[in-house]
Amino acid sequence: MDFDYQWLLLGLPLFFILGWLGSRFDLRQLKRETRESPKAYYKGLSLLLNEQQDKAIDAFIETVQNDPDTTELHFALGNLFRRRGEFERSVRVHQHLLVRADLSQADRERAQHALAQDFVKAGLFDRAEAAYKVLEGTAYHTEARLALLNLYERSRDWRAAVDTAQQLESAGTGSFARRISHYWCELAQMAEEQHHPDEAERALQQALKADPSSARPWVMQGQRLARAGQPAEAFEAWNELRRRDPASFTLVANDYAAAAIAAGRAADAKTALEKLLADAPRLDFLSAWAKLESDPEVAANRYRDMLHAHPTLSAAREVLQQPAIAASAKAVGPMAEQSLADVRTAVTRAAKPLQRYRCAACGFEAQRHFWQCPGCLSWDSYPALRIEEQ
Repeated sequence: MDFDYQWLLLGLPLFFILGWLGSRFDLRQLKRETRESPKAYYKGLSLLLNEQQDKAIDAFIETVQNDPDTTELHFALGNLFRRRGEFERSVRVHQHLLVRADLSQADRERAQHALAQDFVKAGLFDRAEAAYKVLEGTAYHTEARLALLNLYERSRDWRAAVDTAQQLESAGTGSFARRISHYWCELAQMAEEQHHPDEAERALQQALKADPSSARPWVMQGQRLARAGQPAEAFEAWNELRRRDPASFTLVANDYAAAAIAAGRAADAKTALEKLLADAPRLDFLSAWAKLESDPEVAANRYRDMLHAHPTLSAAREVLQQPAIAASAKAVGPMAEQSLADVRTAVTRAAKPLQRYRCAACGFEAQRHFWQCPGCLSWDSYPALRIEEQ
């Protein structure tokens, strides 16, 4: 059958008209969607700025449903879920981004980093560690390593922390010598608790090698030797601490005096403490010195001088506890003796809150000194002085 070219002549204009109408329809739809998408986005942003997070999330979800390819909105939505503590939903959003084949490499790395943050906030440290390790060699590798270092600290995986800190230092991120020294000290403490003295000694030597100026290894070395019945060696370790870091020496001043007595070095220790008291009059130094002074009256006078120069409740408590004061009250009569006891109790109670150590970073207070704050996890944020002496 022959083809009739008349139909072709009639059909071409018809196809052209239909194509033109179709393009107009698509263009109008695209313009409408383009207009509606920013409106929904700005609506969500406005609600977010007005701290109406629930409504903002609803607006963003509606936008994402209408336009699933909106990558930035996915990130915004995931961050909102994380901030609200809805970690499971945040994880789903970022995992959805990662499975998209059309996602750029930069956005894929960004989604991986956000997913790792989700796992950290959710307390899923093992999954967070795996997620951060995927970022090795990407634009986020430094941030990932720093996050891993914090994860290892929180999980007390000190050997992994040492390796990661050394990698960061080698990459030029900064100096991690002091933190590495702390990690080795933590390993030494764990070895001591497990009754492995040789391993503890090696860890302390590594701590000193990492940062010779760090006070903690010398403090722990002296304590370890004193527990092992080696007072002379403990005395020498603390002497090194006294020369290197007099401020941190307050933490072991009384133990230093006891080790000196046991090692037959009381005179040397007394001379060293007198020099410290002349440079920095601290009650801990005076208490250690008083242990080495044979004349109670001389010690009592020294405490009174301390109270006069530095009128603190702790100094007043020490003066009230001197035998000479108690003897004077007893000579006056039972009423004076009882009054002295009551005053001593009241001063001791009032002084107790001021004898705490306070973190300089977050203000967390504790009865004992910490090398790492239990509150904010900062290192070396506790001064070696109590609140009353700061």
